[in-house]
Amino acid sequence: MKKILFIILDGLGDRPSRDLDFKTPLQAAKKDNLNYLASKGIVGLLDPITPGIRPGSDTSHLNLLGYDPFKVYTGRGPFEALGLGMNLKPGDIAFRGNFATVDRDLKVIDRRAGRIESGTEKLAESLNMKMDDVEILAKEGVEHRIAVVFRGKGLSPKITDTDPHEENVPVKESRPLDDSGKKMADLVNRFTRKSFDILDSHPVNIERRNSGKRPANIVLLRGAGVVPELENFEKKYFLHAACIVGVPLISGICSLAGITPLKIKGATGTINTDMNAKIRGAIDSLSRYDFVLINIKATDIAGHDGNALLKKEIIERADRAMEPLRDILKDTVIMITGDHSTPCSVKDHTGDPLPIMIVTDGIRSDNVTSFDEISAVKGSLRIRGSDVMNLLMNYSDRAEKFGA
Repeated sequence: MKKILFIILDGLGDRPSRDLDFKTPLQAAKKDNLNYLASKGIVGLLDPITPGIRPGSDTSHLNLLGYDPFKVYTGRGPFEALGLGMNLKPGDIAFRGNFATVDRDLKVIDRRAGRIESGTEKLAESLNMKMDDVEILAKEGVEHRIAVVFRGKGLSPKITDTDPHEENVPVKESRPLDDSGKKMADLVNRFTRKSFDILDSHPVNIERRNSGKRPANIVLLRGAGVVPELENFEKKYFLHAACIVGVPLISGICSLAGITPLKIKGATGTINTDMNAKIRGAIDSLSRYDFVLINIKATDIAGHDGNALLKKEIIERADRAMEPLRDILKDTVIMITGDHSTPCSVKDHTGDPLPIMIVTDGIRSDNVTSFDEISAVKGSLRIRGSDVMNLLMNYSDRAEKFGA
């Protein structure tokens, strides 16, 4: 049986860009190693959920790992909180959020507060409070991200977000989706206003203003949910599994599924992540694990920022880091794809299909020699996210026979 290395370039898929002579970043990038691997394997297109569905990183990763998001997904917040090491209890309602910049009228100026990189620990600490009979716990994440947990009786995730998901519009008021959400919506609205009152005059933000930076003076909440139950990955597939990710969301999903997050120096969820360390760490860990997942977030960040040139450069960095993969094909099945498309022209997730490849010694190559969205159309694969684990089990010689 072979080991499995699953590499997800977050937000990989894109659309033709004027800045790249109407090529996608993946088409325009110099990618000798990705092309080499594609030429030795099978290539095609992947719909992370189903055709046309705009996936979140959470629902797509769940589906790619073999968990039906239509059955197990309760909201993104719990995964974010778990990934940050927060200890959730039954009945807790968890949110993912952004530190953002707003004006005095609570109009959103910057949803990511200039992608704040420091001081968020102190900002988050100032938001731990009690409101009526409910305890509110906050924990900073990577850059502008934060997780917020509400703990108390009579709480429900059946509410709308306060994050408007765009700029130059007011912060949204949370509304209950049914009667069970009335208390929660009221608490969230009061917390949102309180976060502005606390953060706007916080010393971290005073210093940011004095330095010409945008203040992180409010928290926008979204993705309310309770902790779902996931079947243990090792029991489900008989695979001893680990992951190397820099994003708490994905770390939280993996932890809940029993996939061990590994700490690799320099491996972060930012554009400055050490991709060489991620790839080397994954290869080394295959001596101890049957299955290793890598998530590289940087491609998605460039897509959300609308920076096609940067996305191309990040793909080229990732490609250079993948050179050692050429030497492990005898004993390893490698899958490379994304979790969703994040076109630079859209600056958000779309339902566009993604290029995907599977490569290992002895596989029937389909003679596609370039790894990109257009070349992948000529490949032999046209699959959904729910097919991924079946394919990996088959090509690693681990699949059980169906029938006699």
